[in-house]
Amino acid sequence: MDKGVYRILDANLNRVMEGIRVCEDIVRFSSNDEVLTSKLKAFRHDVFIAVKDLRKEHLRELVSSRDTRDVGIKSSNSEKRRENLVDLFLANTQRGKESLRVLEEVLKLFDQELSQKFKRFRFKLYEIEKTAVKDLEDLSGSR
Repeated sequence: MDKGVYRILDANLNRVMEGIRVCEDIVRFSSNDEVLTSKLKAFRHDVFIAVKDLRKEHLRELVSSRDTRDVGIKSSNSEKRRENLVDLFLANTQRGKESLRVLEEVLKLFDQELSQKFKRFRFKLYEIEKTAVKDLEDLSGSR
């Protein structure tokens, strides 16, 4: 398999886990919403477990393909500024959804069933986002 494929997988696995964790912490520490915090934590763990075997089987390729000299690393102006926790939450759910979509597509090269699982993960994140945004907006009074 091409080294670029492993680099795409590694970057997007890291990105989705990071994005979900930011969302989890926003909900956990700003709204004290135990149910939503638990959903996000469980979701993050489900994603991790789903790729556990793939990571184990291809660990050497994934890690050796990692390259921090990324031509796309420069942040856009919109990425450098957030207005409030809702904006921060939305930016990170978007990050997660995009990464899940990339993983869904690239995993087709490895395992059709796992690819479909990532499609379901993406739709689950849409639902979590819908619930969380309402709760966060209620907490902050507005966007």
